[in-house]
Amino acid sequence: MIVCDVGPRDGLQNEDRVLEPGSRAELCDRLAAAGLKRIEAASFVNPKLVPQMAGAEEVMAALHRRPGTSYAGLALNEMGYERAIAAGVDEVHYAFAATDEFGRRNQNATTEQGLQTALALVARARSDRVPITVTISVAFGCPFEGPVSVPHVLDLVERLMASPPDEICLADTIGVGVPTQVRALVRGARDLGATVGAHFHNTRNTGYANAMAALDQGVVSLDASVGGAGGCPFAPKATGNIATEDLAYLLRGMGVDTGLDLGALIDCSRWLGQQLGKEMPGMVARAGDF
Repeated sequence: MIVCDVGPRDGLQNEDRVLEPGSRAELCDRLAAAGLKRIEAASFVNPKLVPQMAGAEEVMAALHRRPGTSYAGLALNEMGYERAIAAGVDEVHYAFAATDEFGRRNQNATTEQGLQTALALVARARSDRVPITVTISVAFGCPFEGPVSVPHVLDLVERLMASPPDEICLADTIGVGVPTQVRALVRGARDLGATVGAHFHNTRNTGYANAMAALDQGVVSLDASVGGAGGCPFAPKATGNIATEDLAYLLRGMGVDTGLDLGALIDCSRWLGQQLGKEMPGMVARAGDF
């Protein structure tokens, strides 16, 4: 099971305190030292809209790259993709919204426009020989349009499979999904031939149950954020992702091999809390290992 830590990107993009590129690179270094094999290191978005993500190229340049660790960059459009490639990312993560209104607010694109960009970027990534993951955000529910149906999301997956990305990630951006919904979406996407990952927020305390449901249905990766940091600046009342150290504790207890060093993750969570001047919402770092 691959755990992708999205803390340096999703974890920080909604924080009041802005960390400098050097500190964000250090967070990536600490995560890599804790055994993370995939890290979403930077977001190549407009810094005027998301100032927390300014200096993405500086983050990538300051990394002490660890062999065996893949450093990903998020892009929301073709310009972001070009910046990510130029900055030397190991893989590209592209996201588009399952609903028009969230897409308009988050990246100024409808669902159909986002899908077409996804297909174009997959073609470019193939030409550039760079792995690409396409994330469908608000796949479980939208803060503006409400519930999102399973058939609607699976239709998007089916259309993506016309030019398959390396992975399709199903994202519960605002933390409204439940395990039955997760099982239906992951199973349906896999039946369409997709290699599936999942991204859960713990906004309504269902994130870990959803992660286990996704695992049972055969996802190859789970996103998490050290300390449980995170949230979306374009989603009202958005709160953090599932915490990497909490997920690591859960998976270890279940006998799932992740290669993660839980003690180092706990230290990283506490370090990040000091950088942000707050106690992180993750629970294992508070309670300690057992």
